[in-house]
Amino acid sequence: MTTTFTNARLIDPETGSDSLGSLTIENGVITARDAAPTGEIIDCQGQYLAPGIIDIGVKIGEPGERHKESFRTAGAAAAAGGVTTMVTRPDTSPPIDTPEMLEFFRTRAAALCCVNVLPMAALTKARAGIEMTELGFLADAGAVAFSDGDSPVPNAKTLSRLMAYAAADNALIIGHAQDPQLSLGAAATSGALAAKMGLPGVSPMAERLRLEHELTLVEASGARYHIDQITTAAALPALARARAAGLKVTAGISIHHLTLNEFDIEGYRTFFKFKPPLRSEDDRMAMVAALASGEIDIICSLHTPQDEESKRLPFADAASGAVGLETLLPAALQLVHAGHLSLRQLFAALSLNPARLLGLPAGRLAIGAPADLVLFNPDIPYILDRSTLHSKSKNTPYDGRRMQGRVLGTWLAGRQVWGLV
Repeated sequence: MTTTFTNARLIDPETGSDSLGSLTIENGVITARDAAPTGEIIDCQGQYLAPGIIDIGVKIGEPGERHKESFRTAGAAAAAGGVTTMVTRPDTSPPIDTPEMLEFFRTRAAALCCVNVLPMAALTKARAGIEMTELGFLADAGAVAFSDGDSPVPNAKTLSRLMAYAAADNALIIGHAQDPQLSLGAAATSGALAAKMGLPGVSPMAERLRLEHELTLVEASGARYHIDQITTAAALPALARARAAGLKVTAGISIHHLTLNEFDIEGYRTFFKFKPPLRSEDDRMAMVAALASGEIDIICSLHTPQDEESKRLPFADAASGAVGLETLLPAALQLVHAGHLSLRQLFAALSLNPARLLGLPAGRLAIGAPADLVLFNPDIPYILDRSTLHSKSKNTPYDGRRMQGRVLGTWLAGRQVWGLV
């Protein structure tokens, strides 16, 4: 089946192009650009067509917490947000730490989810940081990366061995740069606001300390290493040194740490509680600048669904995290409207760089690439109502906020999986 998107503003982060043109797809792949229209014609009416978003670090509630998010609802939220590939975390209940659990997860995803699902697997059994998982068997079973999520491996010897094994197989390790002792029990970033609110705080140095620790082990092992979130200016020099030394290191950041700051938790609003906690405005702006310069490679939603019971608690006791699949693109467009990023830079961080990190052919509008596409209007204004989100959980910090930018259609391998058009 052939489809041609005409009169589209094509955003290709690989070539850096941003121009009006057409795109032809056939049998699920891109076959031509700016050629004579054939097959089904979709007139984009000057709206923007870009590679589908690849979101690294998505939490799915299956198995064990299906009441928070199922494959079906996560897929619907992803498609509505222009996300065509979810790279899922292993911190399920129970964790994905055996080939059998991974196979169950992949089978459920294939049967119920309308977008691509690429699972990570745990580094240690039960994510306890003690006994290594069978990295080779898990990779053979389909794990695209290995992580213990927000529970960093505390034992340096264990982590060093894990990195050595991963390096031998060219496997990707995804780390969480927060010192587990310094951040234990923390609910906010330490400082005047945390003290005023009476909340247990964690110093931004906890991020730098853990990052320096893990980068030292990366240097010793030669492993491929991705930091799931870097959120403080104090940690950037360590990242720069690692790259200057030729280490295979990349960095990501959640959209919430790019668009919100520590003052958003005033009033003890638990929908603004994250791990790591929201940072100062100076840190937020430093992260935006680092993203624009290429120091930070990837933007993710860090989609973490939590039910009402776990959020409607005193701030220090409430669960951390927010849903983000559906709000990732409109929230990220705030950076474009503010003049911090171009659309090409934005989709490099949302699509191209995640694809390169994982060795995927997606994330670009090149001939032969998968026809995973998002059509959007960056200028449509609206007030976000969390009750309209497709996620089963509704814990978004953007509820009631004025947003700008809507997804109009999402295609996976040339098949439309969501759309207003």
